[in-house]
Amino acid sequence: MKKNTILPILVAALMLGSCATQPAETTAMQTALDTAAAVMTEAAETTAAPAADDGSMYADLSGGMPANFEASDGWTNGSMFNVTWRADNVTFNDGRMQLVIDNDKKPKGGIPYSGGEFRSKDFYGYGLYEVSMKAIKNDGVVSSFFTYTGPSDNNPWDEIDIEILGKDTTQVQFNYFVDGKGGHEYMHELGFDSSADFHTYGFEWLENSIAWYVDGVEVHKVEKDPSKLPKTESKIMMNAWCGTGVDGWLNAFTDKNVPLTAEYEWVRFTPAGK
Repeated sequence: MKKNTILPILVAALMLGSCATQPAETTAMQTALDTAAAVMTEAAETTAAPAADDGSMYADLSGGMPANFEASDGWTNGSMFNVTWRADNVTFNDGRMQLVIDNDKKPKGGIPYSGGEFRSKDFYGYGLYEVSMKAIKNDGVVSSFFTYTGPSDNNPWDEIDIEILGKDTTQVQFNYFVDGKGGHEYMHELGFDSSADFHTYGFEWLENSIAWYVDGVEVHKVEKDPSKLPKTESKIMMNAWCGTGVDGWLNAFTDKNVPLTAEYEWVRFTPAGK
């Protein structure tokens, strides 16, 4: 049963019990009611996206921040990332999640822009990863969906990427990293403008292969010895950011149209073999 279904029942039970409570117990009962009300408020602000018994996960982003995801806040990746991640840049409006690139209200360290990053709290392994998203069209930016783990998780850097470059939103770039080593970029012609509407992007990560999909159709696949592919359970992530020093890859960032917004409808994980 969902938490926001249980809580009204709890509050009702507490209120009924209070009718028979002696005066000395009134304060404790009121405290319990206040606590339940606070939890109900928290529940209203998050949407549960629990893993099913078979290990699968589906997060519908139409109802706000899922309970098992979080927004990055107050730090930067550095290097080519010309943004500081801000929780305020992850919003939920009109039944969708928005990841926003904007001028940073409190710039620090010479980084003038803010970006939005959304990540799972849990780690996931082999299986099918899917998202419904609409990318940003603008020179110098990336809209993404990927899995990642690294030194901050006390793990090797393993990563599998779906990246749409704002300079040409009729293409999508696939890549992967094994213990920090990338260089496996592959550009796929979409046949549509990914900034114009929502489409489904995904990849199936198995021990000896990675296959990427667009709208349910396999469009690229690599098959290798497992030692040459990612193998470490990772977090599911999405972000929107503008680059610096990578004009040859992204084109120079132009900020005349900020804020810029990538939108996401849902994210899903299905374990291998399910």
